[in-house]
Amino acid sequence: MPQTKYISWVPAPNTIKRIDKIHTRLYERTSGIIGSRLDGLDILLLTTTGKKTGRARSVPLPYFRDGSRYLLVASFGGNPKHPNWLANLVANPDVHVQCGHRRWSTRARVTEGDERARLWQEITYEFPRYAVYQTKTDRQIPVIVLDGPQP
Repeated sequence: MPQTKYISWVPAPNTIKRIDKIHTRLYERTSGIIGSRLDGLDILLLTTTGKKTGRARSVPLPYFRDGSRYLLVASFGGNPKHPNWLANLVANPDVHVQCGHRRWSTRARVTEGDERARLWQEITYEFPRYAVYQTKTDRQIPVIVLDGPQP
């Protein structure tokens, strides 16, 4: 397993949610000037439609790139359950994205099979902590694809 220079502690789910709310507000209000990088990763805001409530739900997430596509990892720090934003996205894949000052709407897709394996290998090579998260949970951590903004 590759070594990482980052902290191995992962906050509890409720703590993650509180941190995300503060992060989201700062990111939105500053167009990503505050909050677009965290812990060595680029961050975007993903807005999904609540599966139960139908309300817009925004969450800051690290992203990776695959050409013009944006990749998200539903790791939830290796917690045993998927993050809520994933259930929202699966129920309604039409999402809104803010990356810095750029905003766009797109459709999200959970990857499977060979595509997921390839992307997972690239992501964990770039940021080994995700491989550590996978060892902490029995669920397969999903990789999500978003198309980038249209020119």
